[in-house]
Amino acid sequence: MALFLSLLLFFMIPSSQAQGPPSTGYYPSSKVASTGFDQGFKNRWGPQHQSVDQGSLTIWLDKSSGGSGFKSLDAYQSGYFGVAVKLHPGYTAGVITSYYLSNNEAHPGDHDEIDIEFLGTTPDKQYVLQTNVYMRGSGDGNIIGREMKFHLWFDPTQDFHNYAILWNPSEIIFFVVDVPIRRYPRKSDATFPLRPMWVYGSIWDASSWATEGGKYKADYSFQPFIGRYRDFKLGGCKEGGDASCSPPWGSPLGPSGLSSQQYASMEWVQKNYKVYDYCRDSGRDHTLTPEC
Repeated sequence: MALFLSLLLFFMIPSSQAQGPPSTGYYPSSKVASTGFDQGFKNRWGPQHQSVDQGSLTIWLDKSSGGSGFKSLDAYQSGYFGVAVKLHPGYTAGVITSYYLSNNEAHPGDHDEIDIEFLGTTPDKQYVLQTNVYMRGSGDGNIIGREMKFHLWFDPTQDFHNYAILWNPSEIIFFVVDVPIRRYPRKSDATFPLRPMWVYGSIWDASSWATEGGKYKADYSFQPFIGRYRDFKLGGCKEGGDASCSPPWGSPLGPSGLSSQQYASMEWVQKNYKVYDYCRDSGRDHTLTPEC
């Protein structure tokens, strides 16, 4: 019976999805050397809920804490910022595991941010990977978010997978296992983050909105909720560093844009796994997001 059900599920999946994304032909993660947590980061909060073992990091959230977070030692003006993450299985509703760029401590109430956030879920549903870009954010609920959300074509709780943000003066590209899932080009200075940012990561309770708009909350009978990180990649130009520094490319074509193979892969992901696009949300005021 188990074999029959497995075969049935396989044939129910469209062939394009069963095969995974088409080859990108280019692998940005291979262009940046991995570094251990201690070489590039420090604890930001919740040190008692954070452990490091041979350069790999584990952080966790339980009822006794607000979770844990970390921050890069340096601020960057641009670069490729990647990490391999293994997510917590089972009931994780209300919990966010993240990896992102921000300058919120340098510009409180007026900061920029580029996010990769894994929105926890109930056991019968998939994780949602939320990407977001905003600038000059107030942090008080009036942020103009630019969210694009995806399911994944693999189980992110079974193994480590690489996720990355490439940010340079002309574009932002989000990668999952070297597959570009979203490209956000610079169309104007007003809609693009340009000030130096640090790299952060965290696990925390966002029950008010994380899972289906807050429908499902964190349930601490399932604690601890654990996020595992390794293979950190900081291929960036540091603030105040060498003026000749140039960030790694996201494409074989050069410092901007994607190849035709990469575009084909991104289109495949967006066709099959994108679940929300702020530009296509009729309830949004698009005068606030002119890039749409």
